[in-house]
Amino acid sequence: MSRPGAKPGGLPEQQPDRALKALLREIDPHRIETTVRRLASFGTRHTLSSQDDPVRGIGAARDWIYEQFRDYAAASGGRMTVELQSYVQAPASRIPEPTRITNVVATLRGTDEPGRVYVVTGHYDSRASDVLDATSDAPGADDDASGVAAVMEIARVMARRKTQATIVFAAVAAEEQGLYGSDHLAQVLKDAGTDVQAMFSNDIVGTGDAHDGTAADPRTVRLFVEGVPTSETPAQATTRLSVGGENDGPSRQLGRFVRDVAQNPQTGMSVRVVWRRDRYLRGSDHISFLLRGYPAARFTEPRENFAHEHQNVRVENGVQYGDLVEFCDFRYIARVARVNAAALWSLAQAPGTPKGVIIDTTQLTNATTLRWQASPAADIAGYEVVWRETTAPDWEHALAVGNVTATTIDISKDNVFFGVRAIDRDGHRSPVAAPVPG
Repeated sequence: MSRPGAKPGGLPEQQPDRALKALLREIDPHRIETTVRRLASFGTRHTLSSQDDPVRGIGAARDWIYEQFRDYAAASGGRMTVELQSYVQAPASRIPEPTRITNVVATLRGTDEPGRVYVVTGHYDSRASDVLDATSDAPGADDDASGVAAVMEIARVMARRKTQATIVFAAVAAEEQGLYGSDHLAQVLKDAGTDVQAMFSNDIVGTGDAHDGTAADPRTVRLFVEGVPTSETPAQATTRLSVGGENDGPSRQLGRFVRDVAQNPQTGMSVRVVWRRDRYLRGSDHISFLLRGYPAARFTEPRENFAHEHQNVRVENGVQYGDLVEFCDFRYIARVARVNAAALWSLAQAPGTPKGVIIDTTQLTNATTLRWQASPAADIAGYEVVWRETTAPDWEHALAVGNVTATTIDISKDNVFFGVRAIDRDGHRSPVAAPVPG
């Protein structure tokens, strides 16, 4: 059966509650503009630039971001902590000599389930045309002061609020040199056994206008989500080849969830989910998390102007090159921040994604039995089973089954794809977990 209010082609979107609406109203494009301009003012934020010059280089940018996060944390009642997460990278690709790489990390500890974690990043390093050029101006306004500004603004408004789960806000370094900062962050979390249930990279989210003569698209943000998990094992691949599920990995479920909770009048945005890990020939910090088996996705603007990315600042044949502040739309960045905030708040306030979901394949039957582990959430109300035709991109039907850990439905598992999601007493729904045979 469909949930009441279901529309053709899919389930109804989850509408923001009063608390989320209030949070979204506080996101301020003027503050975002101040952040983007300040980051661009450091001249270059190249990973190999000065780490101790107080006014120019990546070190000055690092210290400024750190102080901003500390200011936000001061309003959190002790729930937010801030750290400089550093290590020395040995010579490697695009790193010609030992180099200290530092992420600036603000952690907002959850009140109910602090061990359940969501991560959002932007990268604060920048580059010129030559990836090893650490001295030329590289303002990096769109790539990626825009993403850092969005993350910082979300951290500012969330620091004063209590979330059930933990949210990590990180300005990561050395993305342009090869994702080194996010790789370190992801490995630190993995080594600690952290239950990261979603990660978002905000990379090049500065404008809906490509400034190339094409029509502007200021109300759309792309969200790249992989299908077959990067971390898939040979055994998992064998199962997938047998029963399908190419479109049901955790990152695909995350993409569906984001569109459900963040595409509404309060954000003012359409979320264009792209079923790819990233763009052709490019990659962002979410890949570091995908490699470790964490669900992750990448936000980016709808159409890029490559004259304004990875280019020395110059005018050539009447064309302005360089990643300059003048090409950013701060209201657009604010809307992208609202999409992120809607997704993070909805994730952190809802129960976690169900774990241990299996579909019973011990016998041949035209009914379907599903089982899962009980949620640890104190306010759990129950679960929904969702399903869709195998040719449908989005969930089409939902059935509330109560606060149970198993159910049998009179629909053949051979004909549709199933999933399970948790619901709390306020109606917050988790992302869907697809079952595995068991």
